[in-house]
Amino acid sequence: MKKILLAEDSGFFGRMLTKKLEAEMGLEVCWTESMAAAWEQVTTPGNQFAAGIVNFHLPDAPGGEIVTRLVERQIPVIVFTSVVNKEVRDRIWAEKVVDYVYKEGIQSLDYLVGLLKRLERNPKIKILVVDDSEFQRQAIADLLRVHRYQVLEAADGLQALALLNEHPDVRLVISDFHMPHMDGFELTQTIRKSHSRDEMAIIGISALGDNVMAARFLKCGASDFIIKQHFLTEEFYCRVSQHIENLENIQAIRKASVTDFLTGVSNRRFFFDQGEKLYQQILDSGGQMCCAILDIDHFKQVNDTFGHIAGDETIRRLAELLQDSLPDNAILTRIGGEEFCVLVPGSRDEAVRLFEGILSEIAAMEVWVPFIRATIRITASVGICAEPGRNLLEMLSRADAFLYQAKKDGRNRVIY
Repeated sequence: MKKILLAEDSGFFGRMLTKKLEAEMGLEVCWTESMAAAWEQVTTPGNQFAAGIVNFHLPDAPGGEIVTRLVERQIPVIVFTSVVNKEVRDRIWAEKVVDYVYKEGIQSLDYLVGLLKRLERNPKIKILVVDDSEFQRQAIADLLRVHRYQVLEAADGLQALALLNEHPDVRLVISDFHMPHMDGFELTQTIRKSHSRDEMAIIGISALGDNVMAARFLKCGASDFIIKQHFLTEEFYCRVSQHIENLENIQAIRKASVTDFLTGVSNRRFFFDQGEKLYQQILDSGGQMCCAILDIDHFKQVNDTFGHIAGDETIRRLAELLQDSLPDNAILTRIGGEEFCVLVPGSRDEAVRLFEGILSEIAAMEVWVPFIRATIRITASVGICAEPGRNLLEMLSRADAFLYQAKKDGRNRVIY
């Protein structure tokens, strides 16, 4: 497991940071108080560091020498210091560090933890840099790689569109204005035809920039604009991080809106949205699809006997079992209480065999609830509809009728 290297000669900040990082991020922190001790940790075989947090002024490295050595080892560095004048700040940024953080109390510690979490997520995020100047393009790409983003590069708008077609998961485009074949305005407008602001951010940049150009970029669909002459590294990083975090927040809200809070599987909204699409795709292709409703038998007795918290744990465990047992192309939804609905491509016979096996797994499952020191055993019933009907809602209604019959016939069975 990768660790965090902390080089800090202040006992107060060293203890505070170690405790906070271990508690909030579950990371192992190697705290040292000098460059010599830090370097010994770095060169110890088997030690891998996700990042280094270092005081710029250490007793045996008063001029920030440790920063240079860690960067040379390709360890992302965050400078944690109480004194940063213009000269020191320029020296820090010249070393291509991730950031520097002032020692200003608990707020600075929170910011530092946020930076580390950002570094942890960034390798999964793709950013496209578009600029016909190789020097300018490489300079921006290098800055982004310090923060561990995946970086794609294009020399003009046509190359950029081709890359976006190959990599639809790009989350941020940074585009120059003046380029051959297609300028930044046209590129931005073209991108916005297929990628909304909620899916992708665009930052326009230009050496000829002014407020008028900024306004035009924004009107074309850009999220932000940066003038190259006024380029400040730390401002650039802040803007990039802010746009990425905005997209992540939007994605989290969307996911929450279609996810069942208790089990983490999809909810009714997702079911009727994606289920209708799958239903239509299956019909159009001439394939087969089954709709199954599964319900825990005598679930009220579980709640009455063990309490609702134990009942919730039972539902969570059942959801985990279903996720593990169902094929990848199935849509699993908790539609209410102890009831789950599954859409699974395939024939009725295949679905029946699948759910008979699942019912056997459920009957063998033991739900251990520590706080009441009890083991709960359950069974379930399933109704399956394999006829397409007029629409998905009709399939659901028929599956529900079969489920009712399964309950009536003695439970712990599949009826179709």
